[in-house]
Amino acid sequence: MSFDGIVTRAVTEELQQTLLSGRITKIHQPYPTDLMLTIRAHGKNHALFLSVNPSFSRFHLTNIKFENPQEPPMFCMVLRKHLEGSILENIEQDGLERIVTFSFKGRNELGDVSYKKLILELMGRHSNLIFVDTENNTILDSMKHIPPSVSQYRTVLPGQLYKEPPHQDKLNPLLMDEELLLKKLNYNQGKMDIQLRDTFSGLSPQIIHEILYQARLTNRETLPKAFLNVLEPVKKSDYTPQIIYGPTKDTFSLLPLEHLDGDRRHFENLHDMLDRFYADKAERDRVKQKAYDLERFLKNEYQKNKKKMAKLYHTLDDADKAKKQQKYGELLTANMHLARPGQSEITVVDYYDPEQKELTIPLDNQKSPSANAQQFFKKYQKLKNSIAYVKEQIVKTEEELAYLDTLIEQLKFASTKDLEDIREELEVEGYLKKRRRHKKKKQSDKPAVEQYISSDGTPLFVGKNNKQNEYLTNRLARQDDTWLHTKDIPGSHVIIRSHNVTEKTLLEAANLAAYFSKGRLSSQVPVDYTLVRHVKKPSGAKPGYVTYDQQTTLYVTPDEDIIRQLAEN
Repeated sequence: MSFDGIVTRAVTEELQQTLLSGRITKIHQPYPTDLMLTIRAHGKNHALFLSVNPSFSRFHLTNIKFENPQEPPMFCMVLRKHLEGSILENIEQDGLERIVTFSFKGRNELGDVSYKKLILELMGRHSNLIFVDTENNTILDSMKHIPPSVSQYRTVLPGQLYKEPPHQDKLNPLLMDEELLLKKLNYNQGKMDIQLRDTFSGLSPQIIHEILYQARLTNRETLPKAFLNVLEPVKKSDYTPQIIYGPTKDTFSLLPLEHLDGDRRHFENLHDMLDRFYADKAERDRVKQKAYDLERFLKNEYQKNKKKMAKLYHTLDDADKAKKQQKYGELLTANMHLARPGQSEITVVDYYDPEQKELTIPLDNQKSPSANAQQFFKKYQKLKNSIAYVKEQIVKTEEELAYLDTLIEQLKFASTKDLEDIREELEVEGYLKKRRRHKKKKQSDKPAVEQYISSDGTPLFVGKNNKQNEYLTNRLARQDDTWLHTKDIPGSHVIIRSHNVTEKTLLEAANLAAYFSKGRLSSQVPVDYTLVRHVKKPSGAKPGYVTYDQQTTLYVTPDEDIIRQLAEN
């Protein structure tokens, strides 16, 4: 289910019960398209998350902690000036449209009562959050500025009058009965999915598919009954929040959708469901956008080294011909009395062959027989010397490929705050040119290693990039802690902070190691574990690279539910 008008209605109703008469205590803008309002209501702090992300626009309460920028954006500063300390008086949805207005009562700089509105427009890539002075309907600021050159219909800029988005003049499906449905739909025209979409507001494609699925054969008798049946829980605000993990994609729903196959996970409230569904997807989207240049650079470097490796093995094949050159030289020298100047080849008995067969040796007719023999020995020596160099380069290139593969994998589960560590590492290693930074990091700054708690309360630490891995293994971990890593697979270092590790904790830690690795989508992933005292970093090795011994290998299948449970403990 997309964040349609029905989901908007459900969230609005929930927030009306939870947040009204609450006071705004904090305002943060962690990302350019996301806003976080902390509201004190009914003796409790609530974190209201509003996003106009083009792909994941939404609003709901959240338990996720976001890292805020050092300098808040201008939109955030404007909201802080006018809204901090204000009372949230009303939350109202425009019919079943995805437009929600938050109304606030506060005081201006002179101490007089003032009224402001925060209007959330959830319209895909056109989504916006607009801050309006209620008294004169003037825009104070907006998350996205829309000048006249972009939209001729309305301008969204500070100082302009607020104008509502164009209405589609669709019907509210919750006000329908069988008689009205018989009048509003053309049952002879067909294409009922398009008719339902174009006639009624707030219905996502999934709701429409569910109506048609329950109607089976769509006609004047079956369709109205299915329509009303599907929407009956919405009228009663009787929702069943769930995520359906399907064979091709995951879906969330507030209604029991019968037409979808997959494993269903139910949630106590819709906010927890939306948190779970969007958290990873939105974070991955942000990381993907910010890491695009890094990912492209690393993949290009990886392909360069793959080509280099192919050339090295080709050179090694040529180097294997060294013995042949030596053989030609020795046979020619032994049969020098048979050779004549100007010959282009000579046939001699191959005394290296057990059967003593004859062998034809190619010659340069511009050189003397002795010069030809010396040429064979020179080629032999050159190829012989190249073998050691090529083998050394193959080892280095294999290490380079493993290093780049590890970084590419780390990007897949990196958070936005991890990207800077990876970028700095590439700068230090000489892959990227060093950038100027506004604030210089202290040498003593510690990487933010993620911590989880096992079922029996044991701390588990995970490094999400090489900087964190090195800090975790070489500085934070104690000698008697247990260290884990996927066997021969790029992944995170994991530490169990305990001298007496239970089997369950060991399996949970192994699950972390397997999940945050290249094998996260595989089953029976091999994970090595040993004491930290047996883990060493070779001198001059790439960041994050270690050797270890006295390890034991166990096999686990990564389970995302276990990871989330460990994070929530």
